[in-house]
Amino acid sequence: MAIRHLHDFFIALSRLQLSPKARPTLWTIVGSMIFLSSAQTTAYGLDFPMTTRLALPESKNLKAGGNLPSAAIVSEMSEMALVAYLSEQVETARVPRGARRVAKAIMSTQYSWGDRQYSCLDNLWTKESNWNYKARNPRSGAHGIPQALPANKMEVVGTDWRTNPVTQLRWGLRYIEVRYDTPCQAWSKFKRSNWY
Repeated sequence: MAIRHLHDFFIALSRLQLSPKARPTLWTIVGSMIFLSSAQTTAYGLDFPMTTRLALPESKNLKAGGNLPSAAIVSEMSEMALVAYLSEQVETARVPRGARRVAKAIMSTQYSWGDRQYSCLDNLWTKESNWNYKARNPRSGAHGIPQALPANKMEVVGTDWRTNPVTQLRWGLRYIEVRYDTPCQAWSKFKRSNWY
């Protein structure tokens, strides 16, 4: 059945009357969609629905002109770009250096915390887990980069907390904001008590 849908898709695509400038854009989108639809249903620990077919309006004289793709195509491109960005973030954060970079970006955009706060966070999570998303304390059961205890607390951000370092980072930053207001205050608490 999937082959039939693909066949129908290419027939509909061949009926499009495109300007020479629009052709490369359309074929880039088509190639990206085919690549994404052939990927596994999960990529790098992210669960997301896959696009397996594109529904085009019924028309024998469908035209795409001008320099800009249609709104539907732009929407598909935006979704694909978001999925690609999130997948890249997860893959980057699987190593300590990348996790630091992703955490700093999240801090800056979502919390407006600057370099001083990042320095405190770096000290805190270096002591806790050395920025290793697989870190687990065998005595307490604390898990992940922020060493959540109990570990399943992170489910409020995502059920993939065991395998997704970005979920752990987002939970840890949220926890710090709610409980301590800033990473520097959490770091001060850690220095006093050896926990936060």
